[in-house]
Amino acid sequence: MNKLRRKSLEKIIIDLDVLKCDIEILRDEEQEYLDNMPESLQSSERYDMAENAISGMDDAINSIEDAINSISEII
Repeated sequence: MNKLRRKSLEKIIIDLDVLKCDIEILRDEEQEYLDNMPESLQSSERYDMAENAISGMDDAINSIEDAINSISEII
């Protein structure tokens, strides 16, 4: 792999890491929202939607980490 392509992949890793951090912030905000939800809403659709959003963001974070690791191995 030449230097130009390697540099491009390094930039992609940086961009992916920024995206991962952005998703982590949103996930943490959603988790805080969920943690502060009144007991009366804990079996509600809103609660389920928040749980699903957190789970989906965790999956996205894991996928981004996998992508970063795969690209790092190439470099």
